[in-house]
Amino acid sequence: MAGKHLTIRSDGASLGNPGPAAIGVVVQDELGRAVAKIWRRIGETTGNRAEYLALIAGLEQAAKLGAESVNLKLDSQLIVRQLKGKYKSRELKPLYEQTLHRLRRFKSFTIEHVPSRDNRIAHALAKRALRRASN
Repeated sequence: MAGKHLTIRSDGASLGNPGPAAIGVVVQDELGRAVAKIWRRIGETTGNRAEYLALIAGLEQAAKLGAESVNLKLDSQLIVRQLKGKYKSRELKPLYEQTLHRLRRFKSFTIEHVPSRDNRIAHALAKRALRRASN
């Protein structure tokens, strides 16, 4: 579909900082329908790294689905601020750069900070994967 636009809602979770971690992602079409869901354990890491790894997984999935543009709806203020150039972190720089590299695949993108309540599906997916990791 020409001009395909997808929305990515992603979340990372960890038990401890660092600790066992997981990601959850929902990719939605232009009508808000989920066209892909991702949830998986990612080993031991920090919450911020898990947030980035979730976003990267969502960007990779959107590219596979043929998106030309993406709207990122994230509840991580840190990532939103970093991607908008308002905050820098030496520790997260490699993940920041990986994210920018993936964003360049799209003709356009937007980044929006949303409250956690608006990201509950991605959050639930990350928690589901995390529960499986701790069982």
